[in-house]
Amino acid sequence: MHRTPADLVLTGGPVLTMDAARSRATTVAVTDGRITAVGHDEVRELTGPRTEVVDLAGRLLVPGFQDAHIHPVTAGLELARCNLTDTHTAADTVAAVRAYADTHPDGEWITGGGWSMDAFDGGAPTREQLDTAVPDRPAYLVNRDHHGAWVNTRALMLAGITRDTPDPADGRIERDDRGEPTGLLQEGAMDLVARHTPRSTPADRLAALLRAQRLLHSCGITAWQDAIIGGFGSMDDPADAYLTAARDGSLTARVVGALWWDRERGAEQIPELVARRKELNVGRFRAGSVKIMQDGVAETGTAALLAPYLDGCGCATANRGTSFVDPVELRRHVTELDALGFQAHFHALGDRAVREALDAVEAARAANGRTDTRPHLAHLQIVHPDDIPRFRELGATANIQPLWAAHEPQMDELTIPFLGAERAALQYPFGALLRSGATVAAGSDWPVSSADPLHGIHTAVNRVTPDSEGPVFLPEQRISLTAAIAAYTAGSAYVNHLDDTGSIRPGALADLVVLDRDPYAGPPEEIGHTRVLQTYVGGRRVHEA
Repeated sequence: MHRTPADLVLTGGPVLTMDAARSRATTVAVTDGRITAVGHDEVRELTGPRTEVVDLAGRLLVPGFQDAHIHPVTAGLELARCNLTDTHTAADTVAAVRAYADTHPDGEWITGGGWSMDAFDGGAPTREQLDTAVPDRPAYLVNRDHHGAWVNTRALMLAGITRDTPDPADGRIERDDRGEPTGLLQEGAMDLVARHTPRSTPADRLAALLRAQRLLHSCGITAWQDAIIGGFGSMDDPADAYLTAARDGSLTARVVGALWWDRERGAEQIPELVARRKELNVGRFRAGSVKIMQDGVAETGTAALLAPYLDGCGCATANRGTSFVDPVELRRHVTELDALGFQAHFHALGDRAVREALDAVEAARAANGRTDTRPHLAHLQIVHPDDIPRFRELGATANIQPLWAAHEPQMDELTIPFLGAERAALQYPFGALLRSGATVAAGSDWPVSSADPLHGIHTAVNRVTPDSEGPVFLPEQRISLTAAIAAYTAGSAYVNHLDDTGSIRPGALADLVVLDRDPYAGPPEEIGHTRVLQTYVGGRRVHEA
């Protein structure tokens, strides 16, 4: 063993290495930001007079968590605006908007979001409800999944939206029985109002990034993939915030950016993406991925399905959802991006979108060979059984958002009835993907759902959220605690091309998290009670509870 004293030694507790050959240790040594030894009592010999020694006291040490699909700057901005993520009923939501408006009388607009569809009848709030809270100025509030926006009458008037306004190709203006706009805008229709809202400033975005980073470090997250680098609807391009923070050293996390694929354009944007990739490569930030949103969400009937949605009576409708990029063009674009060394990062929620994305990966593999681009498909709400083995065969990573795989009102009232029992049983097939040999990564899609990996891990293991005692959601798709932690560590590190992270082994970067307990020692239903005590990036402590 190398005898130079270590800078940091963590000892006296279980160490989950995520190394298949040696899954457990009790002591880890760190020097110059990297792990220099992993083992037991013998590693303590690296303790010198200047070594910082951390007594784990029986608490579990794990590799730093990584989030493979997240929107931190958007989340950080929302935390500073009208934040509705803690409201659960229509009355609570309207009251929270009114309270925010009352305390911000000088705001030209009321913006923010995080409202839950299941708080409103049919998942659809109305402009009249919002008018009661904000009658005097325009309001634009995105829902929790950011695929819909709730606006008041003033906002509709300012944007010139009337009963005669046509739906955009990639969205829908919800209308009442008389054809009048209700105040709910889906997908691409959001931009009809969003383009009129005040833009954030560079200072706003930098503050939002640093606000979000503090929260993510407190959750044990040491690296992430930002799923939209670019402007989209009301979401401002966060690239300048990342560049500033990467240059001045305030970006302490390791971040991969997924450049936004403008679905209104085609291959002509690829040279621009190449130029952006070169520009956005500073310090701990690099943008080598391209985000393609192939469909919408099931609750609004915009997730792309192989067979039609059902209506409230269980009869087939004419709606199969929306493929935002023509599937033939998608294959061509992904093949070209892959040849240029870009990673493809798909939003693919419905079974048709999943198949179209896999077909695009297959076309790229056929044309370019199996290169190290590591494509991944995020969300995967409904996967046709025929497509499960294709993840392994094509080397496409399954990027799961575990918190969504549970019974909750949005699932039980706004999704399952419109899918039907047979198709609803195909949702979030984590167990089937793992059994098929797929590589699995994990993310939160924060601010769509909680950024806390331990809540996601709990739900992946139990198929029940930490705060619920409801029935288990498709119990055959539960996965083990080790598999769930692996998805948030080694799996997401693989997606992020951060090959010297994701496990605790000599030579790896010392991205480490100390938990307040060993969740293996308690019952599975208590995993979600676990908290993060300390987070290290490159051996430097970036969070302490």
